[in-house]
Amino acid sequence: MSQCTQEITDLAVRLQVVRSRIEAAAKRSGRSPDEVTLVAVSKTHPTETLQQALSLGLKDLGENRVQEAEDKIVELGRDTARWHLIGHLQANKTRRAVKLFDAIHSVDSAALAQRLDRHCADEERASLPVLLQVDLAGEETKSGVTEKELELLAQAVGDCRRLQLKGLMTLPPFLADVESVRPFFERLRSLRDTLQASGCFGERLGDLSMGMSHDFEIAIEEGATIVRIGTALFGERGARQ
Repeated sequence: MSQCTQEITDLAVRLQVVRSRIEAAAKRSGRSPDEVTLVAVSKTHPTETLQQALSLGLKDLGENRVQEAEDKIVELGRDTARWHLIGHLQANKTRRAVKLFDAIHSVDSAALAQRLDRHCADEERASLPVLLQVDLAGEETKSGVTEKELELLAQAVGDCRRLQLKGLMTLPPFLADVESVRPFFERLRSLRDTLQASGCFGERLGDLSMGMSHDFEIAIEEGATIVRIGTALFGERGARQ
């Protein structure tokens, strides 16, 4: 068996395991697995690995950095996947992000939202789905709006003509005991429900982008509609180029 064949076989096995765990977690919480979108976190992995993932039926890829994503999109093609920006977005990269991504999970300020909206108009993009990143733990190393600022940010995005507010995202602390992470997911769901009641997401249920390789089952039990999984699918990430 060639190395390439072995790699895709291993990936197929890991993907099946992840999908089975998603299904089990959804059923435990009385939900359908179809309510959960799996975003494969492809940051630092080469395009060959992404091609293998796409061949196995994965449709959503998550990238942290605009430049890295752009290189991959040029090689793989813009329409080969739904591309999600899940990392912090710098103001000077917003125009490129508007051109590259199908959704941005990391809007954390009114200024960033307004800048994205202007670039959508400049690029004649009719709409851009966005999620608001909420920092629930107050970690200095992570981006995100505070709970107190969330409502004002949601209003600011609502005032943007071309941004579509789709939901909330959080990146909780990495804790060895995954049950200790549950309160963060519960809190994000509560914040989503409050915004939902005020009509921020229209008639559809606001998305909850939460849960990664070590805690996605807990996140699903608490209402996640999007899980961002890298290591459980691709193994440990390679060194950043």
